[in-house]
This record gives sequence, structure tokens and C-alpha cells, in this order.
Amino acid sequence: RPIVWLKRFFRAQNTTCRKPSLGIARMPNKEKLAKKNAYFAKLVDLCVNTPNALLVSVDNISSKQMQDIRLELRGKAVVLMGKNTMIRKALANGHEEHPEAGLDKLRAIIQGNLGFIFATNCTTDDIRDVLGKYKRESAAKAGQTSIVDWFIPSGPTGMDPSQTSFFQALNIGTKIVKGQIELVSDFKILTTGERVTASGAVLLSKLGIRPFEYKMEVKYVFQDGAVFSAAVLDMSEDMLIQKFLAGIANMAAFSREVGIPTEAGLPHAFGNAFRNVAALVADIDFTFKEVEDVKKFLEDPDAYAAANPVAAAPAASGGGEAKKEEKKAVVEEEEEEDMEFDLFG
Repeated sequence: RPIVWLKRFFRAQNTTCRKPSLGIARMPNKEKLAKKNAYFAKLVDLCVNTPNALLVSVDNISSKQMQDIRLELRGKAVVLMGKNTMIRKALANGHEEHPEAGLDKLRAIIQGNLGFIFATNCTTDDIRDVLGKYKRESAAKAGQTSIVDWFIPSGPTGMDPSQTSFFQALNIGTKIVKGQIELVSDFKILTTGERVTASGAVLLSKLGIRPFEYKMEVKYVFQDGAVFSAAVLDMSEDMLIQKFLAGIANMAAFSREVGIPTEAGLPHAFGNAFRNVAALVADIDFTFKEVEDVKKFLEDPDAYAAANPVAAAPAASGGGEAKKEEKKAVVEEEEEEDMEFDLFG
């Protein structure tokens, strides 16, 4: 027995006296290094030579969805995924070689499960249409963060009365109708940003409801060295035209205010100049073609209104309102005069 104890003692001494490892990382072999270099070269080449890409989130995306999307986009776009450390390293190296390509902006947004889809023979709208096709419904799990607001509609549930405990645990009003549980009113069981409760997950599974839907979500757009939010893709041509016209109107107003002539302010300048000229020649014998209609209207408004009913309609309606206001004012003055006469007469 003393020999056994001595052996155990020496074993313990050997294990405690071992040299600690220095923590030096092993160098990758040639094959891994070649694969990394090939990946770096491919990513930088696509970013520089195909500067029209979507950055998509692949959270909760199944391998089947990924495979279907790759097959659908084959020949139209290039789908490229990778580890964030490798992507950042590739973009950092690419920025040194191509500082004008905007790769530093891409590197700054690489966070989470992001992937690249480079549009080679299609547009970004085509890629979004393909991504919208492949969705995956998923059941709610206890402890999972909800991504939707979900209501259980009122009416029959198809569950027998013995299962009312699930509804009672969630304080859901029910009643028994024709041998099955029926909800009295709509009930909100999921809220965006809140965790799914265990009883809620069980109830949804019993009702056969799969509330969550997962697909590739476009987060950013990379185009010509600039990075935009995905909301840019939802802007229609009408919105762009409206914003453009609003900008031109602001520029015209600013140029007129400061007295600097611009192309946007020229129509307003010519309009104001014509009004000034028309006001000057209205009471003299001098005339020209553009001011003849104005002088005809000033000489005989009734005849001009009869000859041009559409053009004179706004003026006539304005005149009628003015007459009504004048009559009203006269009546009020007369009433005031009567009151003064009655009080002090």
C-alpha cells in the first residue's frame, strides 16, 4: 500500500510540473492558405469590378433556402458568404490596393450574419424578387424573441373542452360551443421584441399556427463605392421625381431671394418681368402681341369673359365673393348706424 501511494504522489508531481503551453497559434498549411488567398482575391475582385451588390442577413436561413437561391441566381448573380474576420481582412487588403473603391465603408458595416450578392447580369430588383420567393415558415419556440405581432382570431379553435387550461394560463376568454372551445375575442399572443412564453408556444403548436416567416433580408446596398440603406430600393420613380422637383423649387426660391440668376429661377424672373411690362403699357397706346389679351380684358372685362368663359371663370367667382363681402359689410354698417340712432337719437 505505501508503494501505491508513492506512485500516485509522483504522478501528481509530474502533472503539476509540466511546462505550460505558450499559446502559439499553429501556422495554417499550404492548402488552407491558398484557399484563403483565393477567397480574398475573389471578394476584392467582385467589389471592384462588380460594384453593384446587396448585403443580406442570413439569420435563421436553412441550407435548402440557400441552395434554392443559389440555383435561381446562377448566371445572374454571385452569392458569396464567409466569416466576418476573413471578410474584414480581405476588405482591408483591398482598400490598400484600391482606395477609391469604397471598401473601407463596406468593412465598417460587417457585423452579424451578412453575405454578399453581386449583380452581374441582372438588377438589384431582380435579386430582391428571387429572395422574396423563398420563405420558410417556423413555429414559435419558448424563449425565442418574437419578430411579429400575432393575434389569435376569435371563433372556434377545434380543441376539445378538456384543453381549456392552456387558455386559462394566458387569461384568454373562452366558451364551449358545440363540443369545442371557442374564443370570445381576438387575443394578442405575440409582441414584436418580446420573448415567447412556454404556454404561448404550446398553444400555438396545438392550434397549428406557425407565426414566424424567415427569408433573406436585404440590409444594405453597395453601389459605385457607396453604401446605402435598403430603404433606398423601395423608392419609386414618382417619389424621386417629386423630390427632384421640390429641390428645384427650393433652389429657384433661394436664387430669387438673393438675386442670383439661375436656370431654375428664369421662368419666375420672366413671369415677373412680363407682369411689370404689362402694368406699364396697360394705360398707354403702345402694345405688342403678348400683351394684347391683357389689354382687351382691362378695356372690357365682360366682353372678354363672354369670349373666353373658361379663362374668366376664376375671376368671375372671385368677383362674386367680393360682391358678397361688400354687401355684408354694408349691411353691418347699416345695423351699426341703426343701433347708434336708437341709443343716442
